[in-house]
Amino acid sequence: MMESLWEQFDRVVVFDTETTGIEFGKDTIIELGAVSLENGGERDSMDRLIRLPEGRTLPPFITGLTGITDEQLRTEGAAPEEAAGDFCALLEGAERPLLVAYNAQFDLNFMFWFLRPLGLTELLKKPRFLDALTVYRDRRDYPHKLCNAIEAYGLTDAVNSHRAVDDARATVRLLEAMAAERDDLEKYIDLFGTHPKYGLSGRPIASVTYRPQPYRRTVPLYELT
Repeated sequence: MMESLWEQFDRVVVFDTETTGIEFGKDTIIELGAVSLENGGERDSMDRLIRLPEGRTLPPFITGLTGITDEQLRTEGAAPEEAAGDFCALLEGAERPLLVAYNAQFDLNFMFWFLRPLGLTELLKKPRFLDALTVYRDRRDYPHKLCNAIEAYGLTDAVNSHRAVDDARATVRLLEAMAAERDDLEKYIDLFGTHPKYGLSGRPIASVTYRPQPYRRTVPLYELT
């Protein structure tokens, strides 16, 4: 599976975040989940609830979406540095790592601001990046949520639960399905599609090339200039 990726990378880490909202400078990560792949199979995984800063509470919408409660974060949540340590461990020892997420622009922006106060943003400089959403937009018509991708590929064993490690594992299954359909995932490395009308969401990532990605699919994004 995903032969083109394994020719370039010795570790693939697929991750997902659950957050208090969509503003990465204001909102915060409340759950971090990831799956580390090596030699084509799962090597390790992590799933951590993360305590909120003192005095903060969850918006009711987020509790309704994820099922995560303030009580869970108080009693089960880890300190940010503990969760960051678990994430770092998944990349430790990799010489050619790849970080993957579904809507990676969102998750990477949140990860940068999560790691910044801990002095760990250097962690994000070594890996290269793949956005599974960008690939999926080239494969199927709108809508493009993860649940739509799971349904489109008939991934009955994948769950889009809005819980971090479940969604990370669902993204792994989606990558495998898209690679089996057309093994060109390596051409999307550090190439993110942006909304054709509204453009880039969040802050640009220096190592990433951004291109408007039209909803009407004609040629793959990597062939557009």
